[in-house]
Amino acid sequence: MEDVLDLDAEPPDPKRPRVCFDERPVQLVGETRVPLPPGPGQPARYDYEYERKGTANLFVHFSPDGPDGRGGWRHVAVTARRTRHDFAHQMRALVDEHFPEADVVRVVLDNLNTHTPAALYEAFAPEEARRIASKLELHYTPKHGSWLNLAELEISVLSRQCLDRRLESIPVLTHEVAAWQAPRNAARATIHWRFTCADARTKLARLYPSS
Repeated sequence: MEDVLDLDAEPPDPKRPRVCFDERPVQLVGETRVPLPPGPGQPARYDYEYERKGTANLFVHFSPDGPDGRGGWRHVAVTARRTRHDFAHQMRALVDEHFPEADVVRVVLDNLNTHTPAALYEAFAPEEARRIASKLELHYTPKHGSWLNLAELEISVLSRQCLDRRLESIPVLTHEVAAWQAPRNAARATIHWRFTCADARTKLARLYPSS
């Protein structure tokens, strides 16, 4: 826990950016009848019936630093699945596309069994896997401590502002997520984390070994 809290307390470093990573399943839902558009004094109306269209997955990256050290950056990738290979490709995009100038990207993530360096070696040739792994520094949240991952807070905002409606396909979901993401990045919307190691030692003293 303190490893993640210490990381949160550090100042931005463009050469060693911090990125919080998490994922969220999404149920794709379609309409069975055409919704009625809004009118004067009347909101849009939707039928209570709906059609299940399968599921999708969101990989959410949030950085309090941003690629330039000025904070407030997020990227949401929409995928059909969340396998080890999918995770590996997200990590490659992180070091090659999103933070190509960084010496190392420090990633906060949970202990899901797909979130391991071994996934890189399953997805890529050994030389490529090693190249990517050498630019990653993984910091795992403790068991039952995923709330320490700032990406969870970003997912909460995403869920309230974008996912609270019927989205019927991966292309539609991708479009809507991109439309939500762009203005937040432009505004450099960020999270001001205030919980520190000192707070943890006081408020969560029961979790520390007693002499």
